[in-house]
Amino acid sequence: MARSSTAAALVAITLVSVLSPALSVPLNSTAGGRLSEDFHAVSCPPFENIVSMEVYRALLADIKIAAGLIRIFFHDCFPQGCDASILLLGRNSEQRMGPNRTLQRKALQLIEQIRFKVHAACGPTVSCADILAMATREAVYFSGGGPRYSVPLGSFDSLAPASQRDVGLLPSPTTSQVSDLLNVFASRGFGHPAELVALSGAHSIGTAHCSSFSDRARRQEDPFSSMLLMACGRNPNYQQFLDVRTPNLLDSQYYWDLLAGQGVFTSDMALVRDWRTVPYVQQFANNQPAFQNLFVQSMIKLSFFRPFGNFGEIRQFSCFRTNSGWITEAADDEGLAASA
Repeated sequence: MARSSTAAALVAITLVSVLSPALSVPLNSTAGGRLSEDFHAVSCPPFENIVSMEVYRALLADIKIAAGLIRIFFHDCFPQGCDASILLLGRNSEQRMGPNRTLQRKALQLIEQIRFKVHAACGPTVSCADILAMATREAVYFSGGGPRYSVPLGSFDSLAPASQRDVGLLPSPTTSQVSDLLNVFASRGFGHPAELVALSGAHSIGTAHCSSFSDRARRQEDPFSSMLLMACGRNPNYQQFLDVRTPNLLDSQYYWDLLAGQGVFTSDMALVRDWRTVPYVQQFANNQPAFQNLFVQSMIKLSFFRPFGNFGEIRQFSCFRTNSGWITEAADDEGLAASA
């Protein structure tokens, strides 16, 4: 009993250090190219209100759009930074690449809908990257993920999609080794296991297709995986809630699900089987504010990930194409740098 109490205390101390200002990225950081939370205060005062209202209306019609927005944001930022490259259509579109083929269409269309309304009000002063970041913030808020957090704004839209190599770095739901997850997250600046566990909490909302958890279902390693196998056997188009108890709330119930053996993805269940991550699963299950605080801090940190700097354009006509209509093809070893 004393040993478990000591372990819990150490986890709490570690969480405090992860959340400390020393590890937070200031909103006036030059690492992201002069990003700031009030970047559009003069050029587009109604920006935040327009985004908030449009997201609110969309979620009233279909609450699943919240998970769709969060997923699009993560899949945009993780490969080459938050530059709306994932929105570009065409032969080399990231949406054609494996991890992105099931991105939610309604959420993608919502981003373009917001761009149209923002530009109608202010002219082409706000990038699609900023619209996606702000819409994601609102999705987190309206899903119960805690108070609204400050979004670093002033990002440009990419002229090219991310390379297939960089998109391939997106964590796979079939990953069974936490070491692999930790390594890929560390390559994006998330070097602490608590950050991996916190960002995995995005799986507290949304659904998954059978193809993304078929490996777990086939193993039939527990009653829940057997249930998944039966459900997909009856209907290959079946979609499973990622959180079986509160599927539309971004809360700590996801972590209780993992501890109960009811995580949907192999990568989810890996978190409770590794000594480096299971203490944070337990901590977040019992302390929802701790989860929400680190989740928000990690989302802000991800917003600043700019391996190639902050450059590009503000897409004036559509979030789905560049202003010239031409998309620079990114070589596998260049990514966004191919458009520099």
